[in-house]
Amino acid sequence: MNIIINDRTCKAETGDRLLDVARANHAHIGYFCGGNGICQTCYVKVLEGSELLSPISETEKAMLSDRLIDEGTRMACLTNFEKPGTVKILSTVEEVKIMYETNPLLLPAYSAKMGWDALIKFPETVALQIERTVQGKFDILQIVRDIIGGIADAVQLAFTGFQPASSGEATSDGTRTVIEVKPPAEHHQSSVLPGCCRNGNGQHEKSSAARSHVHHNGVPA
Repeated sequence: MNIIINDRTCKAETGDRLLDVARANHAHIGYFCGGNGICQTCYVKVLEGSELLSPISETEKAMLSDRLIDEGTRMACLTNFEKPGTVKILSTVEEVKIMYETNPLLLPAYSAKMGWDALIKFPETVALQIERTVQGKFDILQIVRDIIGGIADAVQLAFTGFQPASSGEATSDGTRTVIEVKPPAEHHQSSVLPGCCRNGNGQHEKSSAARSHVHHNGVPA
């Protein structure tokens, strides 16, 4: 499959969960609850290939407004790749990052829209989570472990993102080939022994300290 998340080509197979693929490929995506369908931070926008994904579930419909669904928004923790082909994804957190870097004046309106869409679905979301809790679909210990793992991954990703780029050229796998540049050798200086200098005729002549060293050790300096 040809999966592109935030302009990053990722490896995936049919049946894989979108969130797992994004995390495995260090894509910028939210997953505070560890992928348990609680926090709603793993929103993504499907730019291409929505027909290759699993159909939108009742859980997603309870948490996503009609407007977000019409815009191609999915929850990465509840979406699987079902058919081979090309899928292009833009995560919400990456969309906000791009907006902040290119046109931050759009952020207030964007935040208001997302806040409103979350508000109108809040009753359904709460009812859904209560129902899941009553039905015993939540493993509290596993959720805690997933949250801790999600935070650790996010910290590591942020730390990597703030590290200065190495010199050299980037390879296809994202690593960098570091090229060490050495200053050119100065051959005219390498033939001059320590403690020597040139006289007026351009010939090497030992300094007084070097002559003393020869006399003391009995070997040339």
